[in-house]
Amino acid sequence: MSPDSFPEKFLWGCATASYQVEGAANEDGRGKSIWDTFSHTPGNVKNNDTGDISVDQYHRYKEDIAIMKDIGIQAYRFSVSWPRVMPAGRRAVNQKGLDYYHRLIDALLDAGIQPWMTLFHWDLPQALQDDFGGWKSVETTDCFADYATLIAEQYADKVNGFFTVNELFSYTDQGYDACVFPPGIKVGRKIRNQIRHHALLGHGKAVLALRAVTGNKVPVGIAENPKIYVPIIETQEHIEASRCAMRIENSHFITAVLEEQYTPEYLIREGADAPDFTAEEMQIIGTPLDFIGINAYYPTYVRAASNALGYEIIPVPEKYPVMGKPWIKFGPQIIYWSARHLKEIWDIENLYITENGCAATDQITPDGKVLDVDRILYLREHFRSAKRAIDEGYPIKGYFVWSLIDNFEWADGYDTRFGIVYADYKTLKRTPKLSAGFLKKTISNNHLV
Repeated sequence: MSPDSFPEKFLWGCATASYQVEGAANEDGRGKSIWDTFSHTPGNVKNNDTGDISVDQYHRYKEDIAIMKDIGIQAYRFSVSWPRVMPAGRRAVNQKGLDYYHRLIDALLDAGIQPWMTLFHWDLPQALQDDFGGWKSVETTDCFADYATLIAEQYADKVNGFFTVNELFSYTDQGYDACVFPPGIKVGRKIRNQIRHHALLGHGKAVLALRAVTGNKVPVGIAENPKIYVPIIETQEHIEASRCAMRIENSHFITAVLEEQYTPEYLIREGADAPDFTAEEMQIIGTPLDFIGINAYYPTYVRAASNALGYEIIPVPEKYPVMGKPWIKFGPQIIYWSARHLKEIWDIENLYITENGCAATDQITPDGKVLDVDRILYLREHFRSAKRAIDEGYPIKGYFVWSLIDNFEWADGYDTRFGIVYADYKTLKRTPKLSAGFLKKTISNNHLV
């Protein structure tokens, strides 16, 4: 293997989410999600954009699959719209919704592309928000387990892997604390922490439900976005500090999943606001997984410190380089350090980068080509970081670039583009960008280009 080559079975993929790409919001029996309600409330989303149509993958999935096949994409990570298959989030099933995902998966398989399915990427059925307060209630976790059972019964014999949920923080803290995502309801710290716990519990119950149907025949994991702590200088003291920060600062989510407990530091910090939980619930939350998926976009730098924790977080300066959006700080070391931390702290053997990409400045030439040189820079350096991790024996098995195509970027609406394929939102024409050509060359050679 040449120095720049990836392992022979390394999996190259791309990813999307149902509400961001499907459209067809009012077709074929789909129920409403909290994102429908949130985006249709004036002022919640930039330009009052909604996902009603988006890039219409519901009708154009064959076109998107043909583009993936041409690029050489080996795996497609997509999410199921819970309200499309269970309009009220429980009980009644919508056969037309189930049929759509069968068509999508069958078309992927016919194209030689592995289907990797995410059960929940934030589009909670509005009925569950109305009936139970969404993730405020333990009833929603039971509904999620029932939904997971349905999905496993329908698709387990066709997919290569299940992700239970995507980014716990994004639908807990962002929805019930920062209120930039639905349901946009500000709650107190105690309730926020209980919502976090219920989200974790829902994940654990979904793992058990999937396994009850499939046994161990289909790998099950989670796609999580922990903060990734990078040593400011790679000396032993700063490396140890970053490792401590990775575990302690992510106590409320990934650490709880991988250790079957909340750390003492988390419980002490939250005090009377700590979540209520039982040993049985923590055992469910900590159900062993077959793989871990990490969504990685930006670093958090750490140095050793003579305080009780042994580390301190270093804020980046105002002029620190960013990609497209202020929060996407450029620090490709995150791929290496996410893999190293997960191995050294929790002995994870199977890690996938389930999202990595950036908003970028797409330049359209007179002849219709789309140039995104900044996105190529971002991807190339993160791939290089992944290669370093692999060379040192850390367990990255595959890489899903975010995103396949420009789409509804949540509260940013359509102003922000993450795709390697350009979408003309008026005509819905797809145009692979320069970054798609870069990825195609990388995949075909299976090494850095």
